[in-house]
Amino acid sequence: MRNVCLYFQVHQPFRFRRYRFFDIGQDHYYYDDYTNESVLEKVKTKCYLPTNELLLKLIKKHKGQFKVCFSISGVAIDQFRLYAPEVLDSFKALVDTGHVELLAETYSHSLVALKDKDEFKKQVKLHVDTLEETFNYTPKVFRNTELIYSDAIGQMVNEMGFSGMITEGAKHILGWKSPNFMYCNAINPKLKVLLKNFILSDDIAFRFGNKGWCEWPLTTKKYVDWLLRVDEKEEVVNLFMDYETFGEHQWKETGIFEFLEGLPKEILKSKELEFATPSELVNELQPVSAIHVPNPISWADEERDLTAWLGNEMQQEAFDKLYSLLPKVNQCSDKKLLTDWRYLQTSDHFYYMSTKFFSDGEVHAYFNPYETPYEAFINYMNVLSDFSLRLNAEVPESGSEQDIANLTKIIKKKDEKIQKLEKRLKKTVKK
Repeated sequence: MRNVCLYFQVHQPFRFRRYRFFDIGQDHYYYDDYTNESVLEKVKTKCYLPTNELLLKLIKKHKGQFKVCFSISGVAIDQFRLYAPEVLDSFKALVDTGHVELLAETYSHSLVALKDKDEFKKQVKLHVDTLEETFNYTPKVFRNTELIYSDAIGQMVNEMGFSGMITEGAKHILGWKSPNFMYCNAINPKLKVLLKNFILSDDIAFRFGNKGWCEWPLTTKKYVDWLLRVDEKEEVVNLFMDYETFGEHQWKETGIFEFLEGLPKEILKSKELEFATPSELVNELQPVSAIHVPNPISWADEERDLTAWLGNEMQQEAFDKLYSLLPKVNQCSDKKLLTDWRYLQTSDHFYYMSTKFFSDGEVHAYFNPYETPYEAFINYMNVLSDFSLRLNAEVPESGSEQDIANLTKIIKKKDEKIQKLEKRLKKTVKK
């Protein structure tokens, strides 16, 4: 019996408004509320609500034989609370069935695992606490942002108490090996590692609605035939994809919902395949070998590396500048600053700066709200400059920074006093 593991990533970033140079030090609100709300409204209507409703129907129909897994970023949960609480309720209903697994990740959907171990652990703990508070659920398996993984990252994840982790079945790492087995971390074999079957995953996520594809149209029967062709000695087929595949990346008109609705029945009818969640696989399967990943991999682009986020000088400069602030952030207790800090770390901001205009250019353009990567870089650095000023005022290091902080507080108090006096004057004039 071979296992089919369905995993979906759910994430929405807080996009920044156009933040000009002259806003620095003057306006401390960075977010494009209109775009954030309108994008979430669109994705909610096209993907989240209809797909959640369909999954709930399928889970009940197949009486526990159909199972799925989600990772929902902390910033996505924040947006659901702000703009679409009904989406959060629909995810709760799925989790309450007992046949949906939630994975832990970094709260901010960040790249912090590449930079600082302590901050990485802090973000993961915050995300775990959020899942426990929101869904009454404690995750056992970990998924790093964009499936980023290396031997060292896996070791950190094991130290945090997770028994398993999922990542990309990258060709340059596997070589002749198959992704359809359980592997383990090369440094600490106690951490089991599940690898994405990128061919069968991308057939749904990217190629499903492409009429120029030689296999179009993709039916459930054809797809399950492909699953059945997997060598019977192989143990698991991991189908990992963005949740927005359903209704957003692949529109309703492509037949994607009909495909999803028919998939469980066709798979379970075969008697050779069954559904399983990552934690079930971690508990049941033994690793066939260690997977050696000395340099980080991801599930992005053809290269399956980090170049989507850190492939040019702009991205690297922004990334280094951001985490140079970490020592001061660790001394900060201001809630608003700490919230902004979390949203500044979201990996999407670096993705927008990508200059990969060739093999993966269309993908990067689709997700990018900026006209050019240079515009994305300038906007981000303007926001980061203002954030730095506020952080220095909150946690001054030198005498000059302390003087600036004191002056800032005096000016703020004077502004507040002027506003109060103006209100009194208006009332007096009215009388």
